[in-house]
Amino acid sequence: MSEAAQTDPISTVSGRRGPKSAAAFRTISEVARELDLPQHVLRFWESRFNQVKPLKRGGGRRYYRPEDIELLRTIRALLYRDGYTIKGVQKLLREGGIRLDGETNNPDTGSTLSGTPAASPEAPASGALHSGRQRREIEAVIGELTELKKLLQD
Repeated sequence: MSEAAQTDPISTVSGRRGPKSAAAFRTISEVARELDLPQHVLRFWESRFNQVKPLKRGGGRRYYRPEDIELLRTIRALLYRDGYTIKGVQKLLREGGIRLDGETNNPDTGSTLSGTPAASPEAPASGALHSGRQRREIEAVIGELTELKKLLQD
């Protein structure tokens, strides 16, 4: 190993660099690994969500900004954790109902719903919902009603 490689803490034997800074751009393979998603899913989401716009360099290589990754993380949570459909997430993005801190805003009332999907025409029919999702929705509504009841009693 050369003397320069020994003294440079960023270089390694394989020629790879150490961890990137939080503000650094990421390749599609790095983002896919970080979000635990296949690369083709990221490319598909790019075609479905206009807000996901990675920089493209020569040869079509994609570079994702930190804000792109945060948006993808939020989309992933809404689709996989909260049970939204792609159309439902598109509607939230269009109407400004998504905050990148993992919460969704109800554009009609202005209230914040902590990751709980609002009933929308894009949501699957009630027979197609998972019981876990239904339970979370009901628990969220009960929690909100309980808080309102306390406010009215005071």
